[in-house]
Amino acid sequence: MFERLAEIICNYVDVEQENIKPESRFMEDLGFTSFDFMSMLGELEDEFDVEIDQQEVADVRTVQEAVEYLERLSAE
Repeated sequence: MFERLAEIICNYVDVEQENIKPESRFMEDLGFTSFDFMSMLGELEDEFDVEIDQQEVADVRTVQEAVEYLERLSAE
């Protein structure tokens, strides 16, 4: 899940995949804008066949938190 998420992140920001770490923060470390993040969420919904709750995802700050959130959604 982490590897696939890192690939998707690279579609939205100018970061090398090997520089994406579990503790990387979307806004501060990877340079996401709010628009980039929301656009990526749409792709994640399609990729992982999940429905992302906008309220819940507002608390997601790091790549690892996103992985855990997606894994939780996938398990439901």
